[in-house]
Amino acid sequence: MMPLNIFGFQALWSPYLLAFTLLIIGVYFLFTIKWRTRFEGSQPLKIKEAIAFVSALLLFYAVKGSPVDLLAHILFSVHMVQMALLLMLIPALFISGIPPWMWRKFLSVKVFKAVFRFFTKPILALLVFSAFFSVYHLPVVLDTIKLHEWLHSLVTFILFLSALFLWWPIVNKLEGENQVHGLKKIGYIIGSAILITPACALIIFATNPMYSTYSNGEAWLKAMELCVPASTLSTLNLSGPELFTNMPVVEDQQLGGVIMKIIQEVIYGVFLAMIFFQWYKSEQDNADEITQKALEDRQAIASHQ
Repeated sequence: MMPLNIFGFQALWSPYLLAFTLLIIGVYFLFTIKWRTRFEGSQPLKIKEAIAFVSALLLFYAVKGSPVDLLAHILFSVHMVQMALLLMLIPALFISGIPPWMWRKFLSVKVFKAVFRFFTKPILALLVFSAFFSVYHLPVVLDTIKLHEWLHSLVTFILFLSALFLWWPIVNKLEGENQVHGLKKIGYIIGSAILITPACALIIFATNPMYSTYSNGEAWLKAMELCVPASTLSTLNLSGPELFTNMPVVEDQQLGGVIMKIIQEVIYGVFLAMIFFQWYKSEQDNADEITQKALEDRQAIASHQ
């Protein structure tokens, strides 16, 4: 097999994206720590918020700027790992990492508020994300997207935005914003898992290569221009992805569908556990309050007898 380093440092590590990622992290800490007092209603940055935001940005770079992105254009299974993390984990971390006061400032802009209010309605957010995810993985759609750089960037942004809207009702803590409460969150997450299952099943049970950008040498080489400079590709004598892997195309494709479901189930399982324990703790706290109130009422009645 040929090594990935033949594509060069820029293709492997995307230094410009790395610099942009570090810049965003730096600006984040300037606004949340150094310049925070300039904003009315601001609150000190919590450690868990900082960890969530930095994790989201570093994970974003890992899937879109590291060798993972290059591998995602060679192996469909790695592409599905990339998409699972980009759409099912990073948005939740991103929402959690931005302090509520910053979200309030952002949503004070009427246009942003109107867009969020409409697209984060729970049922609509669920259906829109599931529809985008499913249509994106139709062979004719994915192959077309991967052959046009501007279209690939646009569709990736729209997919990420739909994932952000999907997670908003269960992660955000802003009063007055669309939210799913209590055990309804469990139903919401399970509903999302069910709705994307058909797309994964189509991939898992396919017995023939579905995507020409992973099976046809000419289409694959054209798609590689998304992450490798054309000038570099022109100097290489490449026939197809089989030069970099021993895995048959169909097996790689099926593995991708399985990996997507596994990662989705793990991420959703963690959130379901967190939601359940939060609900249980809330119920216990409410029960203690009710018991304490009943005791106080009984003592008050006894003192008047």
